[in-house]
Amino acid sequence: MLTALVFIVALGILIFVHELGHFLVARRNGIKVEEFGFGFPPRVFGFQILKGNKIKKISTKENIELKVTKYETKDSKIIKEVITDKIQETDRITPVKKIRFIWGKRNTKEETENKDNLSEDTIYSINWIPLGGFVKIKGEDGECKEEEDSFSTKSAWIRIKVLGAGVMMNFVLAWGAISLALLLGAPQALEENQKVENSKIQIAQVVSGTPAEKMGIKIGDEIVKCLGENPKCQKNFSSISEIQSVINEEKGKEVFFEIKRGKESLVLKGEPRSEYPEDQGPLGISLTETAIVSYPWYEAIYKGFITTLNLIYLILATFFGIIRDLIFGQKVSVDISGPVGIAYLTKQVTGLGFSYVLQFIALLSINLGIINGLPFPALDGGRILFVLIEKIKGSPVSQKVEQFVHTFGFIALITLMVLVTFRDLIKFEILDKLKNLF
Repeated sequence: MLTALVFIVALGILIFVHELGHFLVARRNGIKVEEFGFGFPPRVFGFQILKGNKIKKISTKENIELKVTKYETKDSKIIKEVITDKIQETDRITPVKKIRFIWGKRNTKEETENKDNLSEDTIYSINWIPLGGFVKIKGEDGECKEEEDSFSTKSAWIRIKVLGAGVMMNFVLAWGAISLALLLGAPQALEENQKVENSKIQIAQVVSGTPAEKMGIKIGDEIVKCLGENPKCQKNFSSISEIQSVINEEKGKEVFFEIKRGKESLVLKGEPRSEYPEDQGPLGISLTETAIVSYPWYEAIYKGFITTLNLIYLILATFFGIIRDLIFGQKVSVDISGPVGIAYLTKQVTGLGFSYVLQFIALLSINLGIINGLPFPALDGGRILFVLIEKIKGSPVSQKVEQFVHTFGFIALITLMVLVTFRDLIKFEILDKLKNLF
């Protein structure tokens, strides 16, 4: 249940922040945002601010003449008084701001009713599917070409800023998440001979198809000690070299390791290989010594910024490596996962602690930003590409052609997601578990 909650919240934050970037930059550049929603439709409810001026007629009365006539009779004295008034009418213009609540789907009577003909601001809505959010920008699909507050009437540079704002916000989110983790205390890899209290030796990498993978060792596991008659197994490990020494001495034999995974303690057994590739070692693991280190807020912000830049560079290099391998027909050396894989990793990270969750969110946010920035149809980068083509050729690309290309790209992305999801279901043996349930 906790894993599902963390997964939904993390994914929701990533998408919401991305759309918030589009929203803020569009508003700042005079583009109307028709709706900004938390979650995906159908809508639960929303509200909208109506603004404008209300004209109220004000009358003022002024006496401009007073005429008195007196005459007498035998029985009485009569006084006749005549007052002439001047009435002046003025129009007072008063600013008006109203909040209109909207229930349910769009175009309801409550939403369309606007008796005072006030200008309608953005609809802020809460929607039933709690995964991120969306933003509907006026003129983003090429309509409203003659209206000043339309996206399609703005300059190429403004449109590029609006389209690229989501990517930048994902990078900013990653920076914030990493900085917060460093402020609260995050695991840091220690340099050689660097001594810190409460350090631990963790798994940094598990090579596929090795004894370590068969043992069930996972990234982030802490190796506490070995169990057995070897004298080096009588105490907890204090260095990476001690672990490597035990593994080398136990090649070809069954060895037991006490592993700490989050708050859980496990005993895993396996047999280190006598023959193995040079870059893998007998078990096929990479070790790192880590400790929880916290920084003052100003240092955390700076280190968070540098770490974010380094991660962006590493992930970009990995993406280009994947593309290169695909072009030259080589085996892709990096594992790719979809929503199921992310949910599976969320389960592992959640058990390690809050700082790990923050760093995981940062990694996902950078990945989302980079993927959206790729010049592929239906993505932000693909839309920016069409704006650049328009700028180079001096006239817009045919709206029908652009819509067709983006639709094709969207179908391709959905197809890829389905394939990757199916692969994840097989990889993590989820299909087999579902079969056993029925």
